[in-house]
Amino acid sequence: MGSHETAGERPTRSTRRSFLTASAAATAATVAAPLTGTAAAAHEPGPPPGPGQPVRPQPPGRELAALLREVDRDRIEATVRRLAAFGTRHTLSAQDDPQRGIGAARDWIRDRLSEYAAASGGRMTVELQSYVQQPASRIPTATRITNVVATLRGVSSPDRVYVVTGHYDSRATDVMDAVGDAPGADDDASGVAVLMELARVMATRPVEATVVFAAVAGEEQGLYGSAYLAGQLKAAGVDVQGMFSNDIVGSSTADDGTRDPRTVRLFAEGVPTAETPAEASVRQSVGGENDSPSRQLARFVADVAENGATGMRIRVVYRRDRYLRGSDHISFLRQGWPAGRFTEPNEDFAHQHQDVRVVDGVQYGDLPEFCDFDYITRVARVNGAALWSLAQAPGTPKGAVIVTSNLTNDTTLRWQRGDEPDLAGYEVLWRETTAAEWQRVIAVGDVTEVTVDLSKDNVFFGVRAVDRDGHRSPVAFPRPGS
Repeated sequence: MGSHETAGERPTRSTRRSFLTASAAATAATVAAPLTGTAAAAHEPGPPPGPGQPVRPQPPGRELAALLREVDRDRIEATVRRLAAFGTRHTLSAQDDPQRGIGAARDWIRDRLSEYAAASGGRMTVELQSYVQQPASRIPTATRITNVVATLRGVSSPDRVYVVTGHYDSRATDVMDAVGDAPGADDDASGVAVLMELARVMATRPVEATVVFAAVAGEEQGLYGSAYLAGQLKAAGVDVQGMFSNDIVGSSTADDGTRDPRTVRLFAEGVPTAETPAEASVRQSVGGENDSPSRQLARFVADVAENGATGMRIRVVYRRDRYLRGSDHISFLRQGWPAGRFTEPNEDFAHQHQDVRVVDGVQYGDLPEFCDFDYITRVARVNGAALWSLAQAPGTPKGAVIVTSNLTNDTTLRWQRGDEPDLAGYEVLWRETTAAEWQRVIAVGDVTEVTVDLSKDNVFFGVRAVDRDGHRSPVAFPRPGS
């Protein structure tokens, strides 16, 4: 492998290895998989000289490619049209009318997810997660808010969890109008259709980690449903290692007619909201403002989902969300978990949050007729590639530290070994401080400490885990320590 063991190390697993520039390059012949997609990488300079190999895209494996082929455009369209047909799904609308209102939509979603769970061999369960929201902003009277949650339990690492949401409530121009038509096709039947279709195709496949598919309510009134879901997971001590909100993923056409049907935006926050001022100060003093867990998650998505199997480009946006608005991923960011928001590349504001009406012979409103179902299908495949790859890979390394207690021209990194039964080892990644994406990767084996002959003063480092099948985790950015 071109590396050497230090004295006293076991030949099959060491706690420390030292890599020189020349020898480390030789060890890395087996590594692959960058943390950025090809479109983004095209604008980056070539990888710098130094230890390791250039990072390369991670192509979809046979299982993932088969899963993505099963994502069904017609089912997605049928889901969007059925949800729009409930007339309104306003959080304050009727909960006991079998034909119209949020209650009818809730029950329909539950019934469909239960059908999918029936084919899972007992791995998937479905529940209605309810609570009564007392009067608050945009909630004038005590209101029951219900999330529909399907949980696909992992078979070997069930305590590690990934979450995907869409909100099934809708609104008209007046956010307090609970009786007028508010079909909410793009916002956000499209996102609900994504998670429901992924629940269907993943239910029949064993996954290593647990995936939660949640249609949440109360988003338009203030993220109430997702805040409750995230709070319940936090209270239960769940290890949420990634979350995606799909909100407004129904069309690629802007209000000026501009179309970009092969791009989806992924919003990724920088320094985590949950960090204390002292933690944020440390991060900024040593660098890493662009290395939050959410941005590492976004890089992972581009790595595994920007390929021919999805037909999409992932435009990662380094912001928490769009101006004046926010989606359900924010509820998870507030709990300190990595999370991002998928949304279409352009928005047609003439059709969002607008009453259904006809003006000069043109019908307006958030109707299915303005959705692009081929586009939603591709967005579903992006989500599917990300969730499947996360659930089958090892978890993000924990306890990653870059040793800063000594004045040296090399770099020592430490981390905790994961407990996945198929864990094969780890890779160290690095990049120039001016580069947005990881540039080189070094295979270091099944160790928990490594010294690289490269100055920590000059570059950024990260660590990721690899299993025996070559699945790679998101990168952990190390904190300074001793």
